[in-house]
Amino acid sequence: MRYRTLGKSGLRVSELCLGTMTFGSKFHNIGKLDQQTASDMTQKAIEHGINFFDTADVYSFGESETILGQALKATGLHRDAYIIATKVFGNMTTVPTGQIRDVTNRGSSRHHIMAACEASLKRLDTDYIDLYQLHGWDPATPMEETLRALDDLVRQGKVRYVGCSNWAARHLAKALALTTAQGYERFVTLQAYYALAGRDLEHELQPLCVEEGVGILPWSPLAGGFLSGKYRRDTAAPTDARRAAFDFPPVDRERGFDAIELMERMSREKGTTVAQIALAWLLAQPAVASVIIGASKMAQLEDNVKAAQVDLTSEEIQALSRTTAPEKIYPQWMIERQNAPARPH
Repeated sequence: MRYRTLGKSGLRVSELCLGTMTFGSKFHNIGKLDQQTASDMTQKAIEHGINFFDTADVYSFGESETILGQALKATGLHRDAYIIATKVFGNMTTVPTGQIRDVTNRGSSRHHIMAACEASLKRLDTDYIDLYQLHGWDPATPMEETLRALDDLVRQGKVRYVGCSNWAARHLAKALALTTAQGYERFVTLQAYYALAGRDLEHELQPLCVEEGVGILPWSPLAGGFLSGKYRRDTAAPTDARRAAFDFPPVDRERGFDAIELMERMSREKGTTVAQIALAWLLAQPAVASVIIGASKMAQLEDNVKAAQVDLTSEEIQALSRTTAPEKIYPQWMIERQNAPARPH
């Protein structure tokens, strides 16, 4: 396992991160792992060199955090040996919709962030969170309020680094400018959907992250299992796969199948799997700090971690990129045109 710095920070994390959305039993038909299975999976990840673990308070309404906290405790490792990332934003209310608690129990207000952080610390059974991420964009809360609340958590020692997830480029750019101007703790990461079959990130967010030194943490790097090797152009979709019950995130299937067919040829030549090729491609992309892999079975984890050992040539990376390359949108194509090298006369 190789290690990379988390954005502009000095924190080194494994280039693969174990995502724990599958820990628990109440999240979009994805959460299904009990404590023992999750603990075994966490131990196996550590044996493979993974030191980075990602969760969120909304995963199974806190159950994922609780299970992860206990799984990490069971390893016997010192707390500083592993990195915990969690998120705040979603509604954690379990009472019927419309009751008064719904009003304050979501979003990025100071009220919710402070309360949610304390709850996450308790569930994770830890004194601090290494990376605390805003799980979504809150149009109702002034950004200055949100950024100051995160900064206060860092100054209190409850959080060490902050990041965001599922934000637009304009929001991330504004946040980076405000934190610089106000001296607040700066976002070191952006967690976002990014896969060979889902590349909208490349229009604005990835260039911004490259320029500003923000590390990208791709979620759903296999496009919800579409790039797992189970899907083929001319065969019926598997009924036991994740997408059968939760068809998310969206993919361009035709172009995605072009990529899958090329990855199948590469995997035969290299003695790897389609999933490993897809993950290796992501690891080669600009600004990617760590790729979040999830698993509902130990065999999936064992397969995915081998992606760290797959070396793609620049030609192979370019060939894969061509299969799903997004069309340039304005103003990217104009910027590239204006800055293209002058042609010799």
